[in-house]
Amino acid sequence: MQKNKLKITFIGGGNMAAALIGGLAGKLTAAENIHVVDLNADALDRLQTQFGVRTSPAIDAAVADSDVVVLAVKPQQMKDVVAQLAPHIGSQLILSIAAGIRAVDLSRWLGGHNAIVRTMPNTPALIGKGVTGLVATSGVSTEQRAAADAVLHAVGETVWLEDEELIDSVTAVSGSGPAYVFYFIEAMQQAAQEMGLTSAQGNALAISTFVGAAQLAAQSSDPVSVLRERVTSKGGTTYAALTSMEQSGVKAAIVKAMKAAAARGKELGEEFGRD
Repeated sequence: MQKNKLKITFIGGGNMAAALIGGLAGKLTAAENIHVVDLNADALDRLQTQFGVRTSPAIDAAVADSDVVVLAVKPQQMKDVVAQLAPHIGSQLILSIAAGIRAVDLSRWLGGHNAIVRTMPNTPALIGKGVTGLVATSGVSTEQRAAADAVLHAVGETVWLEDEELIDSVTAVSGSGPAYVFYFIEAMQQAAQEMGLTSAQGNALAISTFVGAAQLAAQSSDPVSVLRERVTSKGGTTYAALTSMEQSGVKAAIVKAMKAAAARGKELGEEFGRD
């Protein structure tokens, strides 16, 4: 399976699929090697015009010619979509980017097919800055694992797991994580305005602070706790803010919220996996 000749079919042409296609077309593989299936004619037109990929409104025999099939539909649609896909699946790698859908259920719906990689990307993939957790079933070959990594690496970093149950933790940390960041930025913007800054000023200060701090954390060899301590002089302004957050239980609330996200991911797997 030569990477520059990989034949990939996307079932679903939404935002995450478009992000992946943007990272793949003409880079990992030629645009004509990418086939997108979606009921939405407008989405297909956009993808064909923007990237030069092949498109179709329904799953058909063309899927059988693919090396990789990317399942990029909503979790609640997955069972019906896989039922349509099953007759066309042979030895292809199935790569799922849907939250909550377990590999064992995909395998059962596909008649026992066991070359499946379950993944959890996140929305910064839209600008090539994503991070994706991946886990492979026992039927995935070394070559297929490399192909899966290459596909997701096209839009950011990849982190491989050995236990599928940890995908729910990945969902809680990085899959849902961008929303937590946006939520904190919203709070910083609100505080800025309440303290007299304009909306534009608060927006610039909050976002630039997050971007800069994240890049500093990424480039530093020190733990983030050490970076935090370096800007927290006892009795100073940062100390006052962090003390207030600790007294309000901010860190504990964040940890509790992320555990709730992981629990919900597990519930979705049980819910959508029922026959």
